[in-house]
Amino acid sequence: MSSPEPILATPLFRCAPNYAKARAKRDGRKMMTELLKISLPDGSVREMPQGSTPADVAAAIGPGLAKAALAARVNGELRDLTRPFDGDAELALVTARDEADALELARHDYAHVLAEAVQALFPGTQITFGPATDDGFYYDVKAPDNREPFSMDDLPAIEEEMRRIIRADKPLRREVWSREDLIAKWAGEGETFKAEWAKELPEGEELTVYWSGNDWLDMCRGPHLPSTGKLDPQAFKLMRVAGAYWRGDQKNAQLTRIYGTGWLNKKQLNAHLTRLEEAAKRDHRKLAREMDLFHLQEEAHGSVFWHPKGYRIWRELESYMRRKMDGAGYREIKTPQLMDVRQWTQSGHWGKYAQNMFAVPDMVPEVDEESGAASPKVADDAAWMAIKPMNCPAHVLVFKQGITSYRDLPIRLGEMGCCHRNEPHGALHGLMRVRQFTQDDAHIFCTESQVVGEVQSFIALADSVYRDFGFTYDIKLALRPEKRFGSDADWDKAEQELRDALTANGLEWEELPGEGAFYAPKLEWHLTDAIGRTWQVGTIQSDRVLPERLDANYIGEDGEKHRPVMLHRAIFGSYERFIGILIEHFAGRLPAWLAPVQAVVATIVSDADGYAHEVEAQLKAAGIRVETDTRNEKINYKVREHSLAKVPHLLVVGKREAEEGTVAVRTLGAEHQKVIPLAEAIAMLKGEGTPPDLA
Repeated sequence: MSSPEPILATPLFRCAPNYAKARAKRDGRKMMTELLKISLPDGSVREMPQGSTPADVAAAIGPGLAKAALAARVNGELRDLTRPFDGDAELALVTARDEADALELARHDYAHVLAEAVQALFPGTQITFGPATDDGFYYDVKAPDNREPFSMDDLPAIEEEMRRIIRADKPLRREVWSREDLIAKWAGEGETFKAEWAKELPEGEELTVYWSGNDWLDMCRGPHLPSTGKLDPQAFKLMRVAGAYWRGDQKNAQLTRIYGTGWLNKKQLNAHLTRLEEAAKRDHRKLAREMDLFHLQEEAHGSVFWHPKGYRIWRELESYMRRKMDGAGYREIKTPQLMDVRQWTQSGHWGKYAQNMFAVPDMVPEVDEESGAASPKVADDAAWMAIKPMNCPAHVLVFKQGITSYRDLPIRLGEMGCCHRNEPHGALHGLMRVRQFTQDDAHIFCTESQVVGEVQSFIALADSVYRDFGFTYDIKLALRPEKRFGSDADWDKAEQELRDALTANGLEWEELPGEGAFYAPKLEWHLTDAIGRTWQVGTIQSDRVLPERLDANYIGEDGEKHRPVMLHRAIFGSYERFIGILIEHFAGRLPAWLAPVQAVVATIVSDADGYAHEVEAQLKAAGIRVETDTRNEKINYKVREHSLAKVPHLLVVGKREAEEGTVAVRTLGAEHQKVIPLAEAIAMLKGEGTPPDLA
């Protein structure tokens, strides 16, 4: 009798195919969960294995994109192309077409290549930091002890070494290091600055380094390009060297800052160098000397000595702006230069801005009667005054005088207010960065419901001003900074009001997160000049903080006290800087209505001197700013001299012109002169010399 068949043998065998299917299905689900879902800008989704990188996605899409990709935005964050995804993500690959991102990456990499090149050429060099800048990069380094600090003479060799590193196409590889290992490496290699910085980084912060190939690294957060070969070796140039101090403190070790400019290709570099050449020709400091407008000297760091011709430009601008402000319903006031520090403490400026303020003790210095020397000794309990760095608190104090009704609002208070800010000596730059400056400043006190309308009106006013000078502009909205006064609700409201005003005026704008003032968001006007540079000038800020801190109020329709909203606004920004911008924008050839001297009457022969003075008298009677040149010099000499001074029109007179009652008009920049009757010349000059708001 045969053995009986096991009861479960046949069923198990028969179920095997189904079991295999179930297991495969289950394993498939497991595999599916391990795949990353990468969402692309076109709405498509790529499934990628764990450990994949943006470079892998680019390769999966196509070889062209794999070659063009430079970096990636992963969930909005700019990252290395070869850094693995952390999980499912939104991905946008960065190529050269994404110029802003590509330029920042390239410039950051140029800085690293610069540091590597310097250390390769000059062993013992210590490196510190090297960020990207608006048009390039720099790196602060300390030369080896056995040589002098780096100079311009070293730049050609450094450039060539940088090109060698770029052509070597060295991979740029990210690694995470422990604090201890990083400090040990820097200390062991004599990199005292890097070691010091690593020790002070917050505990728990991820410390990353980037390798260039396998033989050089730098501490950096990144991101970087995939390799040095992604840089164009012909698209950079080292420009200059300057002294610097470790951490910007004069008490620390002196370093050399090597500056360079970096671009995506040689065409961009050449265009930039051409712009720099043009900018050098337009430098307002150079033109000011040629036009005799102003000067600066050490006896008054950061303050301007205006000459008669320069101050004439100022006066014309001031008259123009007063007409604009009067027409827009502003009332002009004048407030003190010195105010008690307690006022600045209450406003919040002393806590946030004291390092940029000039403070003086409220005391009379003792004077030695014999020597005449003062020997002030500041008592510990001395009261302090501060020179105003801005006009805002003083305008609040004017607003608070008396009782203000809602019916009085809006109140627009303007001031050509002189202010002082304690800028570092190294930051001062002609008219563009000064310590003493005058603002076309104003503050609008209004109700909540009036904010949007007042901002709209200001936008229109600013537009009319900038168009009068021939500027185009972009508007940017600077949003709440990390450190700020006021509630989130107030910031939400203030930011939205500015957006609503822009929308109502049909304008586009760019938003700048974190760049608002500590008390208010602001709109900024960025002008574009004749050679494509941008200048931030005008601004309006919607502020609920200062009225609260300084206890400003008005009586509402309900008979109760309410806080006004305070709008801070300026159009020129400061007269000094705006004049500097105008000089460079027009290359000194200011519109005739702004020109300090609108015409010069120049004689060919002394026989025409009498007629020249007659012409001068008639021009002055017509309100034209005119001078006469009767020197015994050749006319070509006079033409060159007055052209250098950027006089719009030269009226040349000789015996023939005197007999006929005409003038030969040479217009600046024109090839030929034209002989016209004096009356016609006067009418032409008067027309050109009329300000645009009066034309």
